[in-house]
Amino acid sequence: MDLPALLRESDYISLHMPLTRDNRHIIDAAALRQMKPTAYLINTARGPLIDEDALLDAVRSRTIAGAALDVLSVEPPAPDNPLLHEERILITPHIAWYSEEAKVDVRSRGAEEVVRVLRNEPPRAPVNRI
Repeated sequence: MDLPALLRESDYISLHMPLTRDNRHIIDAAALRQMKPTAYLINTARGPLIDEDALLDAVRSRTIAGAALDVLSVEPPAPDNPLLHEERILITPHIAWYSEEAKVDVRSRGAEEVVRVLRNEPPRAPVNRI
């Protein structure tokens, strides 16, 4: 599916990509205008993937329903950053995954995967082909 169709048809758009010269502000005013007015934008990748001024305008004008951002273009954000004061934009401090349970879980699962591989068992979630 191409990006315009994805934007038009999705209820939630979640960004998971590195920041490159080619995708800086991949979500700009034009992209936001293609989204449904009931759609939400989620960014857990890199802040500059989104044109934050365009996002703020899109949320305030109800072009989209809202956003959840775990990353911003400038971190930490200034206290007067308008994104922090928009009720339909949720901001987390780039640690949304964190809890005491998650901290233990990530270590345990990592160790379990090492044991699996040392036993010549396939890893549960390989990143590349085996």
